[in-house]
Amino acid sequence: MSLRIALLGLLTAYGSASGYDLAKGFERSVAHVWQAGHSQIYPELAKMAADGLVTVEAEGARGRKIYSITSEGRAELRAWLLGHDPTGPARSEVALQAFLLPLLDPGEALSVLERVRDYTERKLAELEALWAAKHASPVPEGTSRGTFGNLALDLGIRQVRTTLQWANDAMAQLERQA
Repeated sequence: MSLRIALLGLLTAYGSASGYDLAKGFERSVAHVWQAGHSQIYPELAKMAADGLVTVEAEGARGRKIYSITSEGRAELRAWLLGHDPTGPARSEVALQAFLLPLLDPGEALSVLERVRDYTERKLAELEALWAAKHASPVPEGTSRGTFGNLALDLGIRQVRTTLQWANDAMAQLERQA
């Protein structure tokens, strides 16, 4: 997935926004599955404007620009959603650590797994709190904002639960071997 697609999705879901607002929206939503900072978002918005995918709707104080998605941007987002097959495995530090655990002695490996478990428990609590917050407040009439990201959030919760189960199983296996 590209940053471009994520930004087009945010503009589609939330409407016109400044680069700053998009970065904050990114942090609250897409950042759970795709990382990008301000230093990546602003140049990408400029490229998207040059490519005709977004327009600068207004310019404010200190060069603040409000971007809106164009019909070409909507078409690109739609084409990506309908025609893009996910590529390659996702990068995962947990998976990399799991791959490299045999390089450590069992006690050290167990320590790594405990850290993974603790991190995963915190992440699960964070995602479940986000889920609860999204479903506790009423959705404003005529908007899809309340449902935007629900499927991705559900997937994230399920993936984190699976990782937590794996960490517990791997710890039990190491403890049996010790």
